[in-house]
Amino acid sequence: MRDERGAAVPEFVLVLTVLIPLVLGIAQLALVLHVRNTMVAAASDGARAAAALDAGVAGAESRARDVIRTTLADRFADDVVARESQVDGVPVIEVRIRGEVPPLGLWGPGVAVDAVGHAVRQEEP
Repeated sequence: MRDERGAAVPEFVLVLTVLIPLVLGIAQLALVLHVRNTMVAAASDGARAAAALDAGVAGAESRARDVIRTTLADRFADDVVARESQVDGVPVIEVRIRGEVPPLGLWGPGVAVDAVGHAVRQEEP
């Protein structure tokens, strides 16, 4: 029993060397998923805003940027591109948002996130 005195500190350090990266990895994954889901929602909302009869493609970009700026940070609203395209002969508005989620820890690469939203363009009959 006397030989085991003071063994708690090295064991605690060994456990922390495994536990801290694991917790940081889970938190980074949660952050990336939150940013991606928010960007997808902003892209879809922007596409729906521009799909109305009297709306233009510029309205899609501004709407997506507004949603991103109110829910995330301004830097995620830098690369927003909206365009008209066709999917199976149907006119749609496509909004693409690109951004990079920074690493949580002291090192590591950022994670690139690409979100796309589509909405069918309304046309007069």
